[in-house]
Amino acid sequence: MTDFPFLSILIFLPLLFSILILLLKKNKIIRIITLGVFSIQVILSIIIYLLFDTQKVGYQFFEKFDWISLPMGSHYKLSIDYAIGIDGFSLPLILLTSIVFLIATFASNTIFLKQKGYYSLLLLLQSSIIGCFTSLDLFLFYLFFEFMLLPMYFLIGIWGGEGRERAALKFLLYTLLGSILILITSIGLYLSGIDPVESVPEIIRVLTFRIDFLSDNNNILPNSILSLSNTNKILGLGIRTWAFTFLMLGFMIKLPSFPFHTWLPEAHVEAPTPVSVILAAVLLKIGAYGMIRIAYPIFPEVAIELAPMIAIIGMISIIYAAYCALAMTDLKKMIAYSSVSHMGFVLLGLAACNSEGVSGAMYQLVSHGFISAALFLIVGIIYERTHSRDILHFKGLANKMPIYSTIVVIVFFASLGLPAFSGFIAEVLVFLGAFKTNYYSTKIAVFSTFGLIITAGYYLWTIQRMFFGKFYIKPGITASNQMSDISYFELLLFVPLLFIIIFLGVYPDFLTTIFNTTLENWLSKF
Repeated sequence: MTDFPFLSILIFLPLLFSILILLLKKNKIIRIITLGVFSIQVILSIIIYLLFDTQKVGYQFFEKFDWISLPMGSHYKLSIDYAIGIDGFSLPLILLTSIVFLIATFASNTIFLKQKGYYSLLLLLQSSIIGCFTSLDLFLFYLFFEFMLLPMYFLIGIWGGEGRERAALKFLLYTLLGSILILITSIGLYLSGIDPVESVPEIIRVLTFRIDFLSDNNNILPNSILSLSNTNKILGLGIRTWAFTFLMLGFMIKLPSFPFHTWLPEAHVEAPTPVSVILAAVLLKIGAYGMIRIAYPIFPEVAIELAPMIAIIGMISIIYAAYCALAMTDLKKMIAYSSVSHMGFVLLGLAACNSEGVSGAMYQLVSHGFISAALFLIVGIIYERTHSRDILHFKGLANKMPIYSTIVVIVFFASLGLPAFSGFIAEVLVFLGAFKTNYYSTKIAVFSTFGLIITAGYYLWTIQRMFFGKFYIKPGITASNQMSDISYFELLLFVPLLFIIIFLGVYPDFLTTIFNTTLENWLSKF
């Protein structure tokens, strides 16, 4: 059963329909087709989860064939494979991607402009993201990583707000800079395999871009990146430090973390609600996934040496972004800065390089994905009714919108890390790892805890200003009688998100058992 090409279908089914819907003449069925494709993706993801062996080390659902093979003289050959597979790190993110895209497509009922292009780009974007989460070849990973920039650029630039062109361009330039750094390192790793001293005339050395650090022994090639990265005589420690730094900078821009975060609030503010949902819930996770999948395992000794610096960047991201969120009156911008703050916890957990810290980082990726999706849906609902996101324009909304207000309180509490919600489990694990680690000072962990207090401050202050007291809405925004409570359709969007957030908060083993075996193998390199 596992020989069935589940992963290839996950990657190429959206890509196929992305092309097909451009040929359709009736716009009415385009959204239905897109919903059908994303529903199939969710079903396939669940099947993969059910078939996944949590006790097995290495990749599962492995698929490979030669893609590019070029001779390079008499003793070398360039080999780039179509190699895909998943492990305990990638499976939760595939589940997250499938569910969030389906919900975002349901939330796209307000998109009427150029629907063919919009839904085609959504499908193309999901194909690229799943390609990143399943790639085992560094060149293939880079291809998908770079390709996802185009659909997101156009989704913001065409369907965004008044400043959409500037926001889209800023997003593209920042991410392109990160991509260039990753490309330079990838080429350097490839060229490091050309070592004439060790070449044997009778053997053609295969130079590969394969990412094999968690593969079964049978799948490891002689000159994989793993073996090259562990050979200091090929790459000295100084060069390895620069290579690791380039990779981390590239992925930090995508994450994003301080000081590379400035593109995110602007992109969120201008993007339409469904695109903001995808951007916060899924796209940001690719930066952290790249660190976990590529940077750390290839250069483990450099990761340990630079752990204090990474932890400090995480600490600054947590506190600085939380202070920025506290100062915001634009609800959407406040939530955008909260995403930067929460991604700081990922860096703090990864820098710990222990089971608790990395588990917390992985848990935070999944938890924040579902919570941030709910947060941006919350903003979209109030914006559709009033065309305003200013916190100061509202007061006492609980009197007019009690169900909506209840959902807001639940999601805010989940995001600030209250017990019984998934965010609490993630933050507890991160701080357990941060206080336990031997790789950076516990003072960094202590200072990072202040971010939790600031986070509680801006969420509770927002609840107080917008939902408590006597009902008030700034004159000229909308009539009071138009402030209807959340509809059944809108409520339906929140039901799966709230269920998952609470379920992961009371039953964390559901998620930790998926990546525990992979994590043990991952930590064995440190």
